[in-house]
Amino acid sequence: MAAPVDSACKPGAQRSPFNTTSFQKKTRSKLISIPGTRPSVLNGQLLVSTGVTSLDFLLGGGLAVGTVLLIEEDRYDSYSRMILKYFLAEGVVCRHELFVAAAQDNPDDILQELPAPILDDVAIHKPAEQPRLSCEPQDSLDAMKIAWRYQNLPKVQCALASSSRFGHYYDVSKTMEPEIRQAAKCHRFYLPEHPAQSSGTHSPMLQSYTALLRSLQEVIHREGFDVAAPMSKSRNILRIGLHSLGSALWGDDLSCHDNPTHRHSLAAFLYGLRALLRSSLSVAVVTVPSHLIQ
Repeated sequence: MAAPVDSACKPGAQRSPFNTTSFQKKTRSKLISIPGTRPSVLNGQLLVSTGVTSLDFLLGGGLAVGTVLLIEEDRYDSYSRMILKYFLAEGVVCRHELFVAAAQDNPDDILQELPAPILDDVAIHKPAEQPRLSCEPQDSLDAMKIAWRYQNLPKVQCALASSSRFGHYYDVSKTMEPEIRQAAKCHRFYLPEHPAQSSGTHSPMLQSYTALLRSLQEVIHREGFDVAAPMSKSRNILRIGLHSLGSALWGDDLSCHDNPTHRHSLAAFLYGLRALLRSSLSVAVVTVPSHLIQ
């Protein structure tokens, strides 16, 4: 049934100078604009790069802020440690804050092993100079081969000139320059520096995991990463790297005994970590030695 149009048919009715309709374009809520992030094309969720473009593709465009990525450690902790360093190096280039926790290696040692960023698509490719003709044709041919082979190779950047890009490339044969690495704000949690404190109440988590979760909570609230915090300053992302959780170095006997005492301690910590990050501008990468856990 058609809607009544009496007011539109009256000769004395005043028409609006603009052609207005009852249909309005539905707009999305304003997203937080933070360097090194982008919204997901699927649901608009804020994404960060893991530092590995192929891994970003497998995750649907990147790692969602407020989530936890678990990585199974290989037997010699080579590939999982490299992915963790890629994740932290991407945070340094994007000027995100870092939180690194470990029980065996000092977090400073992990940061010193970060790969050097490569300035690839931002580099200005100059036209190759024409090689001078020499008396021997073989010398001229070799010069042309060298010019063609090396003229478009990427150069290692000396400054953070491309921090607004999403995803960067890194040279694993070189380490990041100390000036670039030290410019990033990093929070460290080294387990030997945090003595165990006995608690009167029974907790499902180990004391080491409880201290780590408490330290994370303090950093998130103190540095303004909580979503509910007032936006008194420009927002940033906290990248959390937790190395080898579940190993005996953290005091967890999950990998030492058939009937461990702290059977559910790691799972309780991961649940607490996920609940903490869900309401904050933080993202975590956790490596777990699953080959040790039966």
